[in-house]
Amino acid sequence: MDVGPIIALPNHKAIAHGRNVNGLWIDPVPELVTGKLETWMKAASVIPIRIPGYWMHKDGSAIEVGALAAPKEKVLYHLHGGAYIRLSAHPSDVTANIARGIIQHTDTIHRSFALEYRLSSSKPFETDAPFPAALIDALAGYNYLVNVVGFAPADIVIVGDSAGGNLTHALTRYLVEYQGHSGLPPPPGSIILLSPWVDLGVSHEGPMKSSHKFINSDYIHPSKGGVNYAKDSFLGPHGLGAAVRNPYISPASLDPTLMINFKGFPRTFIVAGGAEVLYDQIITLRDRMVKDLGDQVTFYEAKDAIHDYLVFRWHDPERTDTLKAIAKWV
Repeated sequence: MDVGPIIALPNHKAIAHGRNVNGLWIDPVPELVTGKLETWMKAASVIPIRIPGYWMHKDGSAIEVGALAAPKEKVLYHLHGGAYIRLSAHPSDVTANIARGIIQHTDTIHRSFALEYRLSSSKPFETDAPFPAALIDALAGYNYLVNVVGFAPADIVIVGDSAGGNLTHALTRYLVEYQGHSGLPPPPGSIILLSPWVDLGVSHEGPMKSSHKFINSDYIHPSKGGVNYAKDSFLGPHGLGAAVRNPYISPASLDPTLMINFKGFPRTFIVAGGAEVLYDQIITLRDRMVKDLGDQVTFYEAKDAIHDYLVFRWHDPERTDTLKAIAKWV
């Protein structure tokens, strides 16, 4: 059987240059790592490192790459999906369709920044970058937007899809819980969670749940397609127990030992596809956030949409309708 060449995908080790690619390096912020995050970092033998990030501008924008923020300027901070083991922040990646779509439809946002956080891996490959590596990287990217480019936290909109939604939640939780730590920026003004992966355990799996009911309508599977590998790689030395009890990893876990609340979180827009396998866990997250935040939470469901459908430009009218709803909400 003939096969094509091995294609090197962009990753955290280098800036992948190209036409209209605006990449730069983001410095680590070890001084902002404290509390539980520091404990988890040491347990996983993870250290803060320099990682790439990519700017993307609205068509016709005259803003220079990395230019200082204008007063009251809003910015989109995108954390991409891919189960923590694949895909990229690079503008050539399919997940870039999310930021591209939001910028196109939102008059008040003219540029987005996407972070090339470290992806996790494990046997049979090199064991690398388990939790909380991506969170430490995401924190560095947020600090860059606030303390280097000069955006007010209230003007930052963090958007994450799938695993990126998990990461968006974790970053926001850290900024909320450790607000006031020396040098740590305040939480963002708003977050957008698109088909967020928010239960890495199995508490939402079962024959009568969306994890199985929608297998034939969705393209992801609760146990196939590398999902177990992704969980093992991401959880690393913390083990499967962290997927049950750690609120930074599984904020929608149904395990009774999970202690969690969302007090202090910013206004939140949650999107779910009505035909996706993660539907039930997204509903659990929504209900928990509404309990603490009330009308600060907006939920949008596209009835027949699949997981992370905003990455697929062919998924209309659901994609365009959702982007318009996000633009109105922002």
